[in-house]
Amino acid sequence: MNLDGYLARIDWDNARTPSFETLAGLLRAHMTSIPFENLDVLLGRGVRIDLDSIYAKLVDARRGGYCFEHGTLVQAALAELGFAPVAHAARVIMLRRREDAALTHMVLTVSIEGRTFVLDPGFGGHAPLVPVPLDGDIVRDGKDCHRMVRRDDEWVLEAQIDGAFSPLWTSSLQPTMPIDFVMANHFVSTFPTSPFVTNLMLRAFSKRGRVSMMNRDLTVRDGKTAEKSVIADRRALRSILVADFGVDLLDVERMRVPAIPEWE
Repeated sequence: MNLDGYLARIDWDNARTPSFETLAGLLRAHMTSIPFENLDVLLGRGVRIDLDSIYAKLVDARRGGYCFEHGTLVQAALAELGFAPVAHAARVIMLRRREDAALTHMVLTVSIEGRTFVLDPGFGGHAPLVPVPLDGDIVRDGKDCHRMVRRDDEWVLEAQIDGAFSPLWTSSLQPTMPIDFVMANHFVSTFPTSPFVTNLMLRAFSKRGRVSMMNRDLTVRDGKTAEKSVIADRRALRSILVADFGVDLLDVERMRVPAIPEWE
């Protein structure tokens, strides 16, 4: 882990002491600097989640990634800084029942100053930019509100969406072995009906604000308003990737997205 290179990637030049301020600041810096995206899955390139491959992609190539990539990179950086991050598998239940959700999400916990916090750097659109404590306290960050609640012997991350708290994922928060994430990554990046195989999912923070895309639907939130539009074609997508994500991939102009058949 080249810590200096990673910190330069996220523009972090503040304290490196293992304090809550460092933890919270690094999480925000990471999430606002490195996008969430599943382009390599849709391009047929595959996704490797060993640390060397992740570092080469997210740091050296200045790309984005999804939960296994973000989580592994943040975990390694925090460990280098003297924290003791623990990785956990979770079930995403935002749009599905628990019994239909496999353990295909990666989150972290860090215990510090007598409290344990959840970090979720790779969820995407509704992810908290701040550590969320495991004591039920509501964390407010601008218009974002999150909390961890105990339900059915598991922990559930909830976000306030359209005025009401909605569950994002659930987890026992038992430590998860790295090989289990390898299996989960293989499933989400190759299974024919996996959301990551069938949908285009992107999120970045740019000069325009928080930019989120689900297939052709683009939403830009600047902290006051949410501007929604529809992406016309893959050439327009490439332009958005350049402007808001800092990524220019010629191959996206030929990329197949099963959920957007009109782009065939």
